[in-house]
Amino acid sequence: MAKIGSEKSFLSRQRLSKKTPDEELAVIENGDSRAHSLCEENTETALSHRDLSTGAGAMARLSYIFFMLRNWVSHRVNPETERHDSFLERFRGPELKDISSRDSNAQSHGNDAIRKRNLVSKWPLATYNMNNCNNTDDKKDEIKKDDKKEEEKKDEKKDGDKKEEEKKDEKKDEKKDEKKDEKKDEKKDDKKDDKKDDKKKAEPPKEIWIMDPAADQYYRWLTVIAGPVFYNLIMIVTRACFNELQDTYTKLWIVLDYGADILYYTDTFVRARTGYLEQGLLVKDSKKLRDKYRTTSQFKYDMISMIPTDLLFLKFGFNNPELRFNRLCKISRLFEFFERTETRTSFPNMFRISNLVLYILIIIHWNACLFFAISKTIGFGTDTWVYPNISHPEYGRLARKYIYSLYWSTLTLTTIGETPPPVRDVEFLFVISDFLTGVLIFASIVGNVGAMISNMNASRAEFQAKIDSIKQYMQFRKVTKDLEARVIKWFDYLWTEKKTCDEKEVLKNLPDKLRAEIAINVHLDTLKKVRIFQDCEAGLLIELVLKLQPQVFSPGDYICKKGDIGREMYIIKEGKLAVVADDGVTQFVVLSDGAYFGEISILGIKGSKAGNRRTANIRSVGYSDLFALSKDDLMEALTEYPDAKKALEEKGKAILMKDNLIDEAVANAGADPKDLEEKIDKLQSNLDVMQTKFAALMAQLTSSQTRMKQRVTEMETKVKSIRPEDLSEVIADKDNKVK
Repeated sequence: MAKIGSEKSFLSRQRLSKKTPDEELAVIENGDSRAHSLCEENTETALSHRDLSTGAGAMARLSYIFFMLRNWVSHRVNPETERHDSFLERFRGPELKDISSRDSNAQSHGNDAIRKRNLVSKWPLATYNMNNCNNTDDKKDEIKKDDKKEEEKKDEKKDGDKKEEEKKDEKKDEKKDEKKDEKKDEKKDDKKDDKKDDKKKAEPPKEIWIMDPAADQYYRWLTVIAGPVFYNLIMIVTRACFNELQDTYTKLWIVLDYGADILYYTDTFVRARTGYLEQGLLVKDSKKLRDKYRTTSQFKYDMISMIPTDLLFLKFGFNNPELRFNRLCKISRLFEFFERTETRTSFPNMFRISNLVLYILIIIHWNACLFFAISKTIGFGTDTWVYPNISHPEYGRLARKYIYSLYWSTLTLTTIGETPPPVRDVEFLFVISDFLTGVLIFASIVGNVGAMISNMNASRAEFQAKIDSIKQYMQFRKVTKDLEARVIKWFDYLWTEKKTCDEKEVLKNLPDKLRAEIAINVHLDTLKKVRIFQDCEAGLLIELVLKLQPQVFSPGDYICKKGDIGREMYIIKEGKLAVVADDGVTQFVVLSDGAYFGEISILGIKGSKAGNRRTANIRSVGYSDLFALSKDDLMEALTEYPDAKKALEEKGKAILMKDNLIDEAVANAGADPKDLEEKIDKLQSNLDVMQTKFAALMAQLTSSQTRMKQRVTEMETKVKSIRPEDLSEVIADKDNKVK
């Protein structure tokens, strides 16, 4: 029975051991508050097994009760440690982590004791039989000691928590102070930054130096850089062919060569800073200017011209100026200088001719140098074609060498003289190339010279053509010799005084603003001398200036006669006019420069006793230059300035009243019926014009409507003829395209 009871008790204990781990997890998850319920549950399970063990199993029941009590005490004294949870650690500070680590260390020692106890608990009968009489007292003492230790630990925890809270408060205070200091520093920095920004705003941005290609400074720089380019163009080939010239003036060439190189490098910098127009404005961004310069073809030539080929002098010697031929890549600057000078000079034809002569001389010079170089290569005096032997004192001089070569080059290129025939193949080839060059280049040059000379005489030829046509007309119409002579003298005066040009024809290619500025510059001072125009608006004066027509009168010509209808007013620019009697001899007064007349007649002032008739005879004493302003031009200009028109009429009335040449009753009366009739006629004409334009618009509308109707009917017929199958194909194509 004892054996059976022990086995049954062992089975019951085995079941309990299987159940205890789940209960321990419940304790860990739910805390110590569930410890009592766990113990009660264990006791209930133990009581439920009483019927399994009776009599001999009493010892087993006692040992099981003792085992449960010991587990309960161990859970109370040493609770299970928390599972590691990284999520909780995210919300823990470093101090809390240290505390938890200390607690975990303390709990680890308790866990070691629990493990030992669990090992012993596997054999509860043996432990009970060995320590049955003394075990209970020892356990009570251990429980009391463990309780005291727990209380001490709790007190330490509380003290540690208080200290940590104090530290946190101190840290918070320190952080607040630091934040205040940081805010103060930030405010100071902000103030400093604001001051710096204000200074930056106050100080304008530094502008870099830019060369404006339209300014005079650019042309002056072209003049400077054209000097070294022309020097290299002439002297490099001369020094390379005539070694005596190179050897004699070595120091001079060193100074000139490296001075020219300095100007070359400076010119490259100027090119990189030369502005260009973008949307009508000058670009001043240095980066854009450099990028633009790099994209031009001249950038490559400038880089080639600045290659320091002079370093080869260290190997081959200084007496080799042909190594500097790369400097000729800058020749475009010379051509640009010539173009700018041609547009700026007041004598463009003379400059073109002189420029062509310069080109001819340069070609002859280079050809002469090549002739001497070939002669030196073949050998002086070896045949009749090359340069004579320099051992002869006459032909050994430097001046004779160059002049002889230049003479030969001129004869060959112009093909106007006989030269010694070539002997060798090289000589033949050189002469052939010279002949071709002379024919092609000089033919074009001579043609350009002829065109220039004809252009110089174009104005004279045109003027002469006009005189010839008038002479033919007068001869055909059998005009009197006296009148014919007067006409010819008038033409001669125009030509000698250079007044043959037609201002309108010359200025027609200019825009309206520039044309107005030129007219203001030439004629405005003259127009301001007229009394009635002195206080007019500037816009009206500009309109009138553009309408002034220059006229020239010969001696004895009548500008106007008494009783003529006044259609123009005149302003004297130069000359003398006499107010004469009806006999044409008696002079009442002489008008000179700046005088004017006829202004009242073109205003058409109502009530004027003279109306629009001339009241005097005016005759030219000599040749007179006048400006004429017609009545139609004045009225056209006044339509846009009604206030100015009223002011001019008031001034005209005042002048007539002063001279007692106005009928006040008529002037103060209502509108003149003639004026009303004129206005009605104008309205009628305008109405007719509007009707014609409206009829044209209606015709266009009807034609467009008919075309639209035709197109709509065509579309309707096409739509009616479409079958559903065709539409399905179209829809399928669209779906395929969308996919």
